[in-house]
Amino acid sequence: MIDKTKIIDTVCERLEKLPVGHYIDLKTYKRNRTVIIVKKDENKLLVIEDGYHKDRFVIKSGKLKKLLKTLLKKEFPRSRKIRLYVMGKFNDKDALNPKRKIL
Repeated sequence: MIDKTKIIDTVCERLEKLPVGHYIDLKTYKRNRTVIIVKKDENKLLVIEDGYHKDRFVIKSGKLKKLLKTLLKKEFPRSRKIRLYVMGKFNDKDALNPKRKIL
């Protein structure tokens, strides 16, 4: 769990070290809203918003900070802490439909 005020800098640091094709998953505490950032190549990112709104953005890596700032206000308005997961290879079906633990 990372503080909301430091999440943008942390995401940018992790994306630099991330291999091409892998992704970062940002979730709320309750894990009901998510923002996925996929590193397509060194300068191109795919950002998937899945929460209050559902949208996809293909952006250059220089535009990420501005987009993340608006998405955090929209998707995580009352959150103080955000879950950050560094994931493996991006697969559209598996990333958007994670397996839930059955009790």
